[in-house]
Amino acid sequence: MAALPRLVCASSVVLVVWAGFCSAVCVEVPSETEAVQGKDMKLLCISCMKREEVTASTEVEWFYRPEGGKDEPIYKHDKTNHEVPSRFSGRLQWNGSKDMQDVSITVLNVTLNDSGIYTCNITREFEFEIHRPLFTSSRLIHLTVVEEAGEDFTSVISEIMMYILLVFLTLWLLIEMVYCYRKVSKAEEAAQENATDYLAIPSENKENCAVPVEE
Repeated sequence: MAALPRLVCASSVVLVVWAGFCSAVCVEVPSETEAVQGKDMKLLCISCMKREEVTASTEVEWFYRPEGGKDEPIYKHDKTNHEVPSRFSGRLQWNGSKDMQDVSITVLNVTLNDSGIYTCNITREFEFEIHRPLFTSSRLIHLTVVEEAGEDFTSVISEIMMYILLVFLTLWLLIEMVYCYRKVSKAEEAAQENATDYLAIPSENKENCAVPVEE
């Protein structure tokens, strides 16, 4: 789901691990593939660079392909952002990172007609001393737009477990109350029997029941 968490949070783009000299670690997280009508949808596109590839110029192109149609350019980033005139005009927002390892965009106010295949093309020119090699990569996102968000399976399981736990605790408390009640009742019955037996002893024998006190 677009608004719900998964095993890896889709909203996180670059995970930073602070160790030693605080070096950033890039993780290529897949994008969500289901959006809700009327909500904003972030199309996640991450292409990590190696440590020796830090110095590079990056160009990004986004395409959209409707079902049974052809790829249409919708967005381009080359030092500056360029929104290509399309059905998404005015509804696209750049969400990439400064180091250009995350080159994601967000579709604002998603409609049912926005379902389709989104392609993120990345072209990098690395600046080495001897040569300037080019590196290209692509990410495909098969997006489905639904009218309403369905209930997450994990939340359903959690809710069921919560109710089971409440029922178990209620039964346990009832059992404890019954056990304590019976224990108190038996103690009262035993005390009452001892008092009855004591009253049934003749008065002349009660003096003999007294516990002798040692001097």
